[in-house]
Amino acid sequence: MAAFLPPLPMDRASENLWWRRGKDPRDLEALIGCILSYIHLVLPGPPASRHAPGLNALLPHDHLDRLSLLPDTLLRNVLTRLPVMDAARTTALSRRWRGLWRSAPLVLVDAHLLPTSPTMQVQVSWDAARRVTSAVSRILAAHPGPFRCVHLTTSYMEEFRGLLARWLQLLAVKGMQELVLANRSWPLDLDLPATFYGMGTLFSYLALWKFPDTAGLPRAASFPNLRELGLFTVAMESRHMDFIISKSPVLEILCIQANLLMDRLTLVSRSIRCVQLIGASDLENVMDEAPKLERLIIWESFTRKGPGSHKRIKIGHASALSILGYLEPELHMLQIGNTTIKTGTKASPSTMVPTVKILCLKVCFGVRNEAKILPCFLRCFPNVESLDIESKKIAETTGKLNLKFWEESGAIECIRSHVDLMIFQNFRGDRCELSFLKFFLENAQMLTNLAIVCVNGSFGSLAEENAKVKPLFDTKWASNCCQLLLFESAFAEGQGLEMQNFERGYNFSVRDPFAIIVRA
Repeated sequence: MAAFLPPLPMDRASENLWWRRGKDPRDLEALIGCILSYIHLVLPGPPASRHAPGLNALLPHDHLDRLSLLPDTLLRNVLTRLPVMDAARTTALSRRWRGLWRSAPLVLVDAHLLPTSPTMQVQVSWDAARRVTSAVSRILAAHPGPFRCVHLTTSYMEEFRGLLARWLQLLAVKGMQELVLANRSWPLDLDLPATFYGMGTLFSYLALWKFPDTAGLPRAASFPNLRELGLFTVAMESRHMDFIISKSPVLEILCIQANLLMDRLTLVSRSIRCVQLIGASDLENVMDEAPKLERLIIWESFTRKGPGSHKRIKIGHASALSILGYLEPELHMLQIGNTTIKTGTKASPSTMVPTVKILCLKVCFGVRNEAKILPCFLRCFPNVESLDIESKKIAETTGKLNLKFWEESGAIECIRSHVDLMIFQNFRGDRCELSFLKFFLENAQMLTNLAIVCVNGSFGSLAEENAKVKPLFDTKWASNCCQLLLFESAFAEGQGLEMQNFERGYNFSVRDPFAIIVRA
């Protein structure tokens, strides 16, 4: 997670403009502050921190400089793990260190150049921002490169448009592995310099930009080294996203937060392994040709509700897809191949994705139409082993959903033969929730663990929680080796886990990125 920095104060001319439009500029500053805090929660943090704890070690009494006796390779490795100013200060240690700073891949984080603050939540003045900008220019000019990573999230990009283009050009020439570039103030649709297309980065994360037009680029333009791409509140049309994907032959990880202007994400890529979406608004997801895609994670959707507002999630050729979620019947229209999954759709090989092992859904159990399509969704994924269902809150139920309702829906292969872990989140003890859980327990023959996570603060005591789940013990369980685990969520309702688990989504060493944070 990147350190959060509030927006720069609005200048007098901008304030007057907003007053003339009949709007309070303070409201705009508050809105931008919220957007920035949201973005900084999911931006990757730098590998070096100026607030890292020190090492408490006993120093020898002979005052010998043993550190300088280490090979250059090890010393350069030390320098690449220091904030840029600390790395530069090592030149004063001894003659042995003077040339190392210029030959080590540096970590340049402009937030490290600000005055020290314990929480980093400081109001940055215009003068401070200009000093940081000047310092960045000096560092980029003095160091021959390459850079291990560059995080530019503090400089006021609107005032230094030409300078930013030169920075990117310098970095393209000197070399860089990771770039995090955020426009931290107004306007929010500032054009990203076209020099971005000349970057050879392995990892790029962009926030609060308007993406440059790709129409005039030469056909040979490409991103041959790009492995990770994150776009946060970036104004970008679908055709530009298509261009980036088609020109990135080794791209493995794609993260999009709060897409602007993009209404469709079409995956035609032989390299992408993980796609994550946060706050994806009215975005269709089409996996036409993604043979290496392992994870499609939609943490949160803000799709408009109402007739005809469902957004399509099409799974075409995605033969490696093993993790999928969160599907929401209220918002999403699921399409497998050429078949749209509806209530009453019969399971067949053409409507199944047998590779999915971990499946997550968000369901309003009190809404009859959503409950009716849930079995149809589940039948599309017959080999699911871990099932995570989040119960969504509704104002009032729209039908009587008892145990008979679920029994009449028929057998579901994954529940009967494969699911060994079921996590039921946001449990409130409603009858419609208990009815589904009873049906599940009566049919899940391979189930070993059922974890029920109660809404934070919804029950006054542990005894009340136990009383709510007691009806589940009145039914006959299909599994003889299942245990029921009862937890309370560590988050209040409405605080999504997506902010905590975003980095877990593309960490392939984490088997289940949906692993919840609970309190027993």
